[in-house]
Amino acid sequence: MQPDISKFNPTEDRLAEFRQALGNFPTGVTIITCMSQNGPLGITVNSFTSVSLEPPLIMWCLNKQSKRFSSFMDAENFAVHIMPIGSKNLCVSFAKSSQAFEHADWSLSRQQVPILKDSLVCFECRQFADYDGGDHSILLGLVDLVSTKRGIPLTFAQGRFVDSEQQPHNDI
Repeated sequence: MQPDISKFNPTEDRLAEFRQALGNFPTGVTIITCMSQNGPLGITVNSFTSVSLEPPLIMWCLNKQSKRFSSFMDAENFAVHIMPIGSKNLCVSFAKSSQAFEHADWSLSRQQVPILKDSLVCFECRQFADYDGGDHSILLGLVDLVSTKRGIPLTFAQGRFVDSEQQPHNDI
């Protein structure tokens, strides 16, 4: 018996299916912060990855239709926070509102970037480059400072947060 396989071209009328297919790849959950002309700004992002160790570069993607797009593109400095299990509500707050800082414990870095105190990892970055990525911009950050603490990262898969206590394996 053949497995049930669906094949399609990701055309404009099939974008929802394309997005659903992409959702089968689990990702971490980050909150990106910067300082804007109107004060601290944040957004929840799951399109984050490492790019290079030398120099230390990270990458994230920002939807060009986001109301926060211009502020992040104009920011010289930003911070990427890898969020732990138990932070789903804060991540949802930053996904819906750029002004979710009233729900967070945070302080300003020396570069005047909002730093969330409850993240597992914080990468303090300078804008390094940006590229066109269709309906998103691809932003590279040069990492200046890394702060870490122990914990389990929050993940996102198939349109849902995965708030699991399961420890990662050290098989590699």
